[in-house]
Amino acid sequence: MPKKKLIHFEENLTFPFLFQPKYIDLHPSFRLRGRWTSDFFYNPNPLVLEVGCGKGEYTTGLARIHPEKNFIGIDIKGARLWRGCRSVIEEQIRNVAFVRTLVDHVERIFAPGEISEIWITFPDPQPKRIRRRFTAPWFLGKFSKILVMGGMIHLKTDNQEYYQFTLDTISEKGHKLLKSTSDLYHSGISGEIISIQTFYERMWLEEGKNIYYLCFQLKQV
Repeated sequence: MPKKKLIHFEENLTFPFLFQPKYIDLHPSFRLRGRWTSDFFYNPNPLVLEVGCGKGEYTTGLARIHPEKNFIGIDIKGARLWRGCRSVIEEQIRNVAFVRTLVDHVERIFAPGEISEIWITFPDPQPKRIRRRFTAPWFLGKFSKILVMGGMIHLKTDNQEYYQFTLDTISEKGHKLLKSTSDLYHSGISGEIISIQTFYERMWLEEGKNIYYLCFQLKQV
């Protein structure tokens, strides 16, 4: 393992807002489950989740814009999370936390209705493992258990197939599509969906690629 990555992993251990639970720590559930606002953020503000957050560019970007909300990013890659953690330290962002774990464990990390909104930004397309897409029914079933009633899910991607797959899933499962576009930057949509850009998003835009976006609510059972 490169020395630089080892240094980053060591520094990750010093960040008080980065949680790296072991498997045993998630059974029966993570210690902050149901208590994130009271025992970590110390305020009653809504909790917003970014799954597969990578370097935390969207998690920290949203936190800068919305100090009235709390943000948590989840990713399994510690080296990526290090960058997001450094941004939190350097800018003294106080409404952010990160969790290093698989998104599979969201039900053990958050209680029913604890999350107000979910962001999925430029996820792995998973061309050979469609079930592992964050907008596949298996994951949406997990998200439905932690989202408040009427909570929104946002998807932002450069992958047309992922976008169409999600539209099809929304239609087939009876979820409610609120907004969608196959060309975000010529759609007239504004706000943080446009103003926050990841490193790869900027690169893809320079290459002339389309950015796809949609927002939906899960069907109430």
